[in-house]
Amino acid sequence: RPNYKMPIAEEMLKNSLVNINPKVSMDVIDRALYQIRHIDAGLLESRNESFFDYLQNGVEVSHYEEGKQKTTRVHLADYRDIDKNHFVVTNQYTMIGKEQKRPDIVIFLNGLPIVVIELKSATTTQADISSAYRQIKNYQYDIEELFVYNAFNIISDFTHTKVGTITSNE
Repeated sequence: RPNYKMPIAEEMLKNSLVNINPKVSMDVIDRALYQIRHIDAGLLESRNESFFDYLQNGVEVSHYEEGKQKTTRVHLADYRDIDKNHFVVTNQYTMIGKEQKRPDIVIFLNGLPIVVIELKSATTTQADISSAYRQIKNYQYDIEELFVYNAFNIISDFTHTKVGTITSNE
């Protein structure tokens, strides 16, 4: 990765958008990529909500075609043909934000980091499911950019496993 501050796997995302949206011009794809990279709606929760709308409904891109203004929707995932999507699971994914952090596992959908997983040992009393939850919350503060594109988090101590969003309590 050329940039540890940007959580998106940009080349993978661009290739996926082209594959999922074959009738859309590269100019429109590039504009959609810009909008995805620059979700600036304020607080993390608002930015995440904007992204979730993109993930569910696509990114609306205004552009000119043959001298007329048009709006084209660029879809981030293909919900009808799962094989058109690209999934990657990473281990120890380094991010730099306020601090440098390394979540245990990050799952990407078409280059977008939609799931963060934090694992703790069930045999250590100091590293239980509660400490996994606290770690996820610390990550949300220290490497906020990763969580703009987050659909949900998973925490586990291999005895208990919990799933939630960035606003979930323990």
